[in-house]
Amino acid sequence: MKKIILTLLMSAPLVTANAQNNPNPFLNNWSGPYGGVPAFADYKLKDLKPALEVAMQEKLNEINTIANNPKPATFDNTIAALEKAGKLLSQIRAVFDIYGSNLSTPEFAPIESEMTPKFSELSSKIYQNEKLFARIAAVYNSPEKKKLTAEQQRVAWYYYSNFVREGAKADAKSKARIAQINQELAGLFTKFSQNQLADESNYYLELKTAADFDGLPEELKNAAISDAKERKLSVMGCIANTRSSIEPFLTFSNRRDLREKAFQIFVSRGDNDNANNNNAILVQILKLRAEKAKLLGFKTFADWSLSNTMAQSPQKTLDLMLSVWKPAVEKVHQDVSEMQKIVELEGGNFKIEPWDYRYYAEKVRKAKYDLDQNDVKPYLQLEKLREGMFWVAGELFHLNFKQVYNVPVYHPDVRVFEVSNKLTGKVVGVWYFDPYARTGKRSGAWMSAYREQSRVNGDVITIVSNNCNFIKGKEGEPILISWEDASTLFHEFGHALHGLNSNVTYPSLSGTNTPRDYVEFPSQIMERWLATPEVLNQFALHYQTGKPMPMALVDRIEKAGSFNEGFSTVETIASSLVDMKLHLLENPDINPKEYEKTTLAELNMPHEIVMRHRIPQFGHIFSSDDYAAGYYGYLWADVISADATEAFTESKGGMYDKEVAKRLYDNVFSIGGTVDPAIAYKKFRGRDANSDALMRARNFPITKK
Repeated sequence: MKKIILTLLMSAPLVTANAQNNPNPFLNNWSGPYGGVPAFADYKLKDLKPALEVAMQEKLNEINTIANNPKPATFDNTIAALEKAGKLLSQIRAVFDIYGSNLSTPEFAPIESEMTPKFSELSSKIYQNEKLFARIAAVYNSPEKKKLTAEQQRVAWYYYSNFVREGAKADAKSKARIAQINQELAGLFTKFSQNQLADESNYYLELKTAADFDGLPEELKNAAISDAKERKLSVMGCIANTRSSIEPFLTFSNRRDLREKAFQIFVSRGDNDNANNNNAILVQILKLRAEKAKLLGFKTFADWSLSNTMAQSPQKTLDLMLSVWKPAVEKVHQDVSEMQKIVELEGGNFKIEPWDYRYYAEKVRKAKYDLDQNDVKPYLQLEKLREGMFWVAGELFHLNFKQVYNVPVYHPDVRVFEVSNKLTGKVVGVWYFDPYARTGKRSGAWMSAYREQSRVNGDVITIVSNNCNFIKGKEGEPILISWEDASTLFHEFGHALHGLNSNVTYPSLSGTNTPRDYVEFPSQIMERWLATPEVLNQFALHYQTGKPMPMALVDRIEKAGSFNEGFSTVETIASSLVDMKLHLLENPDINPKEYEKTTLAELNMPHEIVMRHRIPQFGHIFSSDDYAAGYYGYLWADVISADATEAFTESKGGMYDKEVAKRLYDNVFSIGGTVDPAIAYKKFRGRDANSDALMRARNFPITKK
């Protein structure tokens, strides 16, 4: 997700904004279909910084106009005016973020490094504008507030609480230091991300002989060959240092020595003895966060970070994580025991190590459930699964997707789809799909909102994107993906649907703009539809025969549904617990490597597994504040999504029950942040969520209360 952070321009702009034929294309309002779209065909990197400077000054001018309005503060001239301000900056910042995530180059990096702290500078100026806060407080505390609509009251609360949280009530000295800290953090976040991207780009595993390909599925072989050619390497193949390449290699390679090399390359990102080492940077980030939290009146950064979430307190998150941690660790020990038996049967004389886990887990899966991922993968074509996602969106939310060719894109790989409501015919949004890995694109998968849906200044439809890192194979051949990658595809599409279904007035409350530990709920519940027979029968088609996945294979997938949950739970919660513990430190003057080792030892972390994100590569928590002390949110939201899934499975219509789907739309997907999520979820479910459904879904024992 994208957050718009604002900045202050220190020098006067050289050109003016708002001219539709401005010589700087970034300064032209988006034009063309769908209420305007980014003009990627016109943009040149040299124009980006000047455009940002102009747009930031314009934003600052708009804020000052609102703050200095001589008329008494009202909702319309203060809160609504803030919601309308900064349109040009929002547009240019969206493109800036696209460059940073998808098109990062040596030419872009210095622009990113220079401008990101300035975004933070303006953000601080806005939050610390005393006249502006006085007007916001006047609206929020006015007896007239009760006459506002529920959504207007919510957005007034949103501004007031955010300003207080960011230090609007702090003394002058504290405000100055908070602003300085925010700028320093912004620069460190950028450097951390650039370092991680550099290690992902510069390190890879070379496959030099035919023997190095032993065990790899055909599509992974082809991808490795293509990657080596693209990098112009004089070797047979190359395994890129991204999750989508490394994890399949660890799963299928028969070469234990190469699995170890691949594993070490991947887990050492940001931790190598080179200029991209992130350890000193992350300690600086932790220290600055701890200082900022104290200035804002909180004991730790975790306490500050959770102050606007569903959980509210760190202890609640720790209690939840540890309640799931213990059965997950026990399940891992059981699974490793079965793996070790296979090692011994094969004549191996070694203990399972982290680079062995996925490989031997597949052997156990095959032995226990007669399920081989190589039997499943030929049915998982990327494009067919994309069609399956569209079909699910149509069944649940009446959405229709149509590819269009009149919208500029930032790379030839990107495709654009018009999204409309099948019942009304109304266009509700635009969806960009950028599925493939390439140099300069950060690893992983994500959703971005280039523009939020709103009605505060005319009827504005959303523009969202899903970005992945699938590896292209041979020209003309379908892209086959793993079950895990297919789940990720559906997950990120859930975020996009959260944006595309949004039906609110104010952009600050639109789409995915919800508390951090709730925002993963719509994406995580969307994963559940992948395994439904309706999707598998129609869209899991063999890439050679075109025949649907046999029901016997569907049944085996269902029976193995909770297999390896111990592994996935432990690697994720390990990262979540370390994240929370790091941000509960009042004095985080640590050695990251030692801290990681000691903390995991105290948790009795199985030595066969590593954290999903080791500390020096933990971009979720060190590339911004968005998920700092918040990685637990995936588990928190999964409790809710597992509970919500049972609302479907308990109904007459199962996973496609129309009545339950309408409740999900009305109380989750369409309302953004306009309603407190605890209240909204209770309206959907008829009660609060509880963790029993999650324990059932993961086949863990349920503790009696």
